[in-house]
Formats: sequence, C-alpha cells, structure tokens
Amino acid sequence: MTQNASLPNFAAGTQIEPTVPVSPARTRPAQVGRLVGVDLARGLAVFGMYAAHVGPDPSSGGVTGHVMELFHGRASALFAFLAGFSIILMTGRRAPKTGREGRQAVAKVLIRAVLLVALGTWLTSTGTPVEVILAYYGLCFALVLPFHRLRAASLAAIAAGTALVLPQLLYVVQRSVDDGSWAETVTHNDPLARISGTDGFVELMFTGSYPALAWVPFLFAGMAVARLDLAATAVRVRLAITGIALAVLGYGGSWLALHFVPGVSSALAAGGEDGSGSVMSAWWSDTAGYPTGDSAAWLWAASPHSETTLSVVGNTGVAIAVLVGCMAAVDALPRFRRLAAPVVAVGTMSLTAYVLHLAGIWALGIEELPGSALHVLFGFVVAVTVFAVAWSRFFRRGPLERLMGDATRIARLVK
Repeated sequence: MTQNASLPNFAAGTQIEPTVPVSPARTRPAQVGRLVGVDLARGLAVFGMYAAHVGPDPSSGGVTGHVMELFHGRASALFAFLAGFSIILMTGRRAPKTGREGRQAVAKVLIRAVLLVALGTWLTSTGTPVEVILAYYGLCFALVLPFHRLRAASLAAIAAGTALVLPQLLYVVQRSVDDGSWAETVTHNDPLARISGTDGFVELMFTGSYPALAWVPFLFAGMAVARLDLAATAVRVRLAITGIALAVLGYGGSWLALHFVPGVSSALAAGGEDGSGSVMSAWWSDTAGYPTGDSAAWLWAASPHSETTLSVVGNTGVAIAVLVGCMAAVDALPRFRRLAAPVVAVGTMSLTAYVLHLAGIWALGIEELPGSALHVLFGFVVAVTVFAVAWSRFFRRGPLERLMGDATRIARLVK
C-alpha cells in the first residue's frame, strides 16, 4: 500500500483525508502507519464481534469461556469509539472543513446515518438472532454530529460528562418506560416502528440492546482522540496511560463496589436476569446476568452490557488502549505490519464483514448465540479474512462500503 493510498473506514465508503506533510526536523512515526493502525483496530473489532456471536458461550467457564467473555461488549464499544473517530475523518481531522465542503461533509455523515438506521432495521426485521448494532450506530452518528467542530479538549469533556450523566438518565427513563404508557404512545406514532415492527426510536434511544443514550460517550471519546496529533509519540504515550487508567477506574471501581459497598452484591443477586455466573463477576462479565431496572445497585456494575458509567469508562479505556497499541505496533514492527495485513484488510471493509457474518449465521442456521464450537468461530474468521484479502487486491473499498460511498454522492448537490 502506497503512502498516497486512501483507506476506507467503518463509516462505510469514507476515505481518510491525505496526511499533512510534516517537517523532517520532528521525529514522528510514519503517517501511513497511523492509518494502518486504525484499520487494524477495526479488524480486531470485527473479530471480537464474531467471537461474541459465534464463539463458545462464556458461561461454559474455563480458559476458553473467560477469553470469549473479553470480547463481549468491548468489541462493540471499540466499534462505537472508532465510529466517532470516523466522523472527524469525514468532516476534517486537523481542522473542520468549512464552507460548501463542510456542509457537504455533514450531509454525507447524515446520509450514512440514515442508511445505517435503514440497514440495521431491515436486518433486525429478518429475525436474525444477533442484536444488530447498525441502527443504533446510525442514530449515534446523527446525535454527535452537531459537535464535530469542537476541539479535542471540549470533545473529551463532553465524553466525560455524558459518561457520568447519561447512564443515570437512562436508568430513570427505562424505569419510566416500565412504569408508564408514554413509550407506547410514542411508538404508536413512530413511522420507524410501524415500518420495522420494532419499538422504533424509543428502542434505539432507550430500551434496546445498545441504547444511544448510553453509547454516544464512546463516539465523543473517539472524536476527541481523532482530533489529537496521533503521529506524535508523546501524545500516544499520554493516550496509552489514559486508556489504562480509565480501564482500571471503570473495572476496578466496580470491583471495589461489589466487594465493599453495603448491599450491592446482594441486590444484584436478587435482581439479575438470565445470569448463570456469580454476581461478583459483574465488574467485568455479563455471565452474572443483565440489569432488570429493579435495583439501582446495577449502576455499580461494569459488565459490558450494563450500560453504566463504570462500564462506559472501562470499555472506553480498553478501546483507547487497543487503538494506541495497534498504531504503535504497525509503526515499530515492520514484520508485524506485514503479518497483520490480512486483519487490516478486514478492517478496511468492516461494514461488509459485519453483514457477511450475519449472512453466515443465517446460512448455517445458527440460533443459539453464543454457543458455537471454537472451530465455527475459526471458520468465520478465516472465511472473511480470505474474502477481504482477495477483494482488496482488486478494489480499494469493500462492496458495501462502495455502495454506501456511491449513495452519498447526492451530498454534492449541497451548496
């Protein structure tokens, strides 16, 4: 891959803007390495999603079960984090695009948001056993877009603020949904709900598996990181420290709460749903079950799908650490970069790879997720990797990424 090549990203069809030449007097990693590192992180997120869906069930225990649990929730959080990164790439990374170019960039993001909502809603309506995340991502795109012109510090402050406030607000709203009928009224008048047979925007915003109210902090964090000078070693070091600190704060804070805050562990034991593991694992694992809304004690959990502040903080830390690690590895280790090229190829067409694994689940008739044998997961990973490598030899973008890019050409009409 040459230094002038543009790399597609998860926003489907977007291409990373050319890098700005830097003075040779400043010692930096290669700019192209930074971009390859981002796609490597996307590829790992794809494989993590595969592991969460078609890998062995974490509740089976043992080394395999614990390894599989590491991917649950954290892979989707990494996707969301990188989606925020992509928004900044589309609208101008070092400086926001202005004038007609800026308005067209915003229009492209909005078009992608609508298409992701439509695609995700349609895939959900097919009855797939997977909780399809695409529609939630599309709504999150639209929610964070008004903030795309802010600086890194402002975006980081918003990410922190939303992580602290929105999960608590989500808990209150979900209790309100359970206790009242206003959600039914809203859903009845929601065109998306009538078309899709789901709860429409109420589900996407509040009650679904990836409620936007609790997931937008990931996008804000990704936007903040994208604004930074990621080619500078000092910035990467600070980001790595930040990522580790956030992971320790999120998961460690939950562990302390479960062990030392009176009544938390007993309340979780009484209020969990579908749990097969000890509630004391809720600081990092979903095997203890999912929040039912009956007890505020679940706000102390950091399990991947608990949608709590501690969960968001911990998963954001993991996402930052993975991205920095990928960028550092492809820069410092040329041989590793060559070995990782197939994973990078998957990362350049992550939307296609995600949809392909849904098609594979349908074709194989897999209904119990997770719960497949390890060789099934291995087969999915090998199949998508071979496809991505073969496709990338002839095309710069994946098939769905290309279609999405073509669909956004209408944005050129924006004056």
